[in-house]
Amino acid sequence: MKKFYYLKTCSTCVRIIKALNLPNDVKFQDIKTESITLKQLEELAELAGSYEALFSKRAKLYKEMGLKDLDLKDADFKQYILDHYTFLKRPVLIYNDSIFIGNSSKTVEAAKAFILANE
Repeated sequence: MKKFYYLKTCSTCVRIIKALNLPNDVKFQDIKTESITLKQLEELAELAGSYEALFSKRAKLYKEMGLKDLDLKDADFKQYILDHYTFLKRPVLIYNDSIFIGNSSKTVEAAKAFILANE
């Protein structure tokens, strides 16, 4: 599977799309207009190793809701991601059986190298 979960209105996501020069067979999903499904999230978590790995602690709602002061479990991270798209760390690229989460330069470079090696 080749899929890119992102926000169309996020300039960082748009910049990363250009930097990765993704092949035409990658499917794009704007998580604001097409919510992530339970099945999709479960598949992502399986590849990522946990729901927490997919959870954005930079989201405004994370601080506004006081979540940083709570002892959240993996089930909590799962539910918050399902409840609101802003909690999914983005972008998320699934390329074959590999997952790349977030926008750090290290992650983007790793994704770029992986794509080149697997074309």
